[in-house]
Amino acid sequence: MNAMKYQLVLQLPASSLKDYDEMIEFEATIIKHLGGVGVVDAHDMGSGETNIFILTDEPKLSFERIEAFLGTKDFMVNLKAAFREIGVNNFTILHPPNLKHFTVA
Repeated sequence: MNAMKYQLVLQLPASSLKDYDEMIEFEATIIKHLGGVGVVDAHDMGSGETNIFILTDEPKLSFERIEAFLGTKDFMVNLKAAFREIGVNNFTILHPPNLKHFTVA
């Protein structure tokens, strides 16, 4: 398999063990539904947020698939999503559309 070109990052606020457990469950759901458009690479939690890192050649399609199976889950209002080319620091924001700045702490 060739190396993927982009890193998609899904970010949620988090501050407790319950948040960590929910992130692990969310990650398992992503793995189950993402199909061949991406691979969950890693996750982390700290500085008040959790991040799930997905390697993909098609970040927009990957996020569309994630949105489709998440539907109207409560945490969608708090979800931030952005992607960057591997090796590049600048993110392209996917969600929410009005977000002006995205960083990974």
